[in-house]
Amino acid sequence: MKFIDTLLLAFRTVRSNRLRTGLTVTIIAFGIMALVGIITAIKAMNQKFTESFSSMGANGFTIRFKERNANFGNNRGSGLTVSKKGKKEKQSNLNKAITKEQAEYFVNNYHFPGAESGISIFGGGSNVLSFDQKKTNPNVSLLAGDEAYLNLNSFRILYGRNLTAAEISNGQNLCLLGFDVAKLFFGEAVDKGLNTKVRINNIPYTVLGILEPKGATFGFSRDNMAFIGYNNWSRNFGNPNASYIVAVKVNDIKQLDAAMGEAEILFRSIRKNSITEDSNFVLDKSDSTVQTLMNVLRFIRWAAIVIGVITLLGAAIGLMNIMLVAVSERTKEVGLVKALGGKKRSVKMQFLLEAMIISVLGALLGILLGIIIGNLFSLLLKTGFVVPWDWVIYGIVICTIVGLAAGIYPAVKAGKLNPIEALRYE
Repeated sequence: MKFIDTLLLAFRTVRSNRLRTGLTVTIIAFGIMALVGIITAIKAMNQKFTESFSSMGANGFTIRFKERNANFGNNRGSGLTVSKKGKKEKQSNLNKAITKEQAEYFVNNYHFPGAESGISIFGGGSNVLSFDQKKTNPNVSLLAGDEAYLNLNSFRILYGRNLTAAEISNGQNLCLLGFDVAKLFFGEAVDKGLNTKVRINNIPYTVLGILEPKGATFGFSRDNMAFIGYNNWSRNFGNPNASYIVAVKVNDIKQLDAAMGEAEILFRSIRKNSITEDSNFVLDKSDSTVQTLMNVLRFIRWAAIVIGVITLLGAAIGLMNIMLVAVSERTKEVGLVKALGGKKRSVKMQFLLEAMIISVLGALLGILLGIIIGNLFSLLLKTGFVVPWDWVIYGIVICTIVGLAAGIYPAVKAGKLNPIEALRYE
């Protein structure tokens, strides 16, 4: 019997047992669907991360405060702190947040070639803005910084202009509006908002500019915000315990490590850190958040692979059982094939092909469902259509191997049947 005849016979047999085939295909499809669906969703998340954080660039870093010591009991009033190593240390500038003066001193005295630095502080995410009779929900982010903030954080002005150094230094009530806020107040003609008066938490501000839209990340709009000068924030909303952030961007990414080293030396002197003291501030590269999130996604990906492998293992066992039942049910048929001159090799090949056909059908169905489910998630993230082509190929190969592995024993068993006994089998 030729291979094409064996293949066509295997297809007819699979098609004639629709219920059995459908159940087995469904089991395999669920395993592949879980695998491809999660991989597709992860690729969509990677794409969103790339879009969301590409504006931050890999050539920048921030300096922020991070408390490293913990206070216990009466030590709070004794002027001593207990470090993680259990040693008592004198309370010093180490345990205080980064002040506005320290941040300003750094910006004024950091002169690394080709580097730009700036000061910023987060003014909370539950602010209310109002204009005439219109009012936002209490979910507007208030960002405060200097004239370099927009460039350091890749914001661009759509209409109007940025705050000047003099305006920020004087702490004037001037602001820039994110696109969502401007659109809420002024409709499609957002440029009409220039030089108007809006209220930020009931304090009047003159609108100098409207920022270009940056889109949303995981449902959170990056345009639902307002920007003011950090001196103005300190005067109108300031918290004495707030810690300022210093951002630095270099022109050449190859100089990033050198720039960070020089920044750390300067800031240690500003914070009056002794040689034996650890820095009570951290330097974060702009891509560190992205790397952390990518690592989390990598763990999720491996979890998806484990889930898929376990499901496929169960499917392989089920497929083997079904093929063994098929051998028992078709014993007489196998005996007839052998009696008519069919070779042992042809019988084995037929059962192997049946198992592989069922597995590949399950793979195709699972891949289709996985891509659909994964892209439903990408719709929520507002990313493009994602197809994990590598895992499409892997899925077909894996299921082919599963079908081959599950069909070997039943095929060998069928091939060993004695044609005389098989014809007499009831």
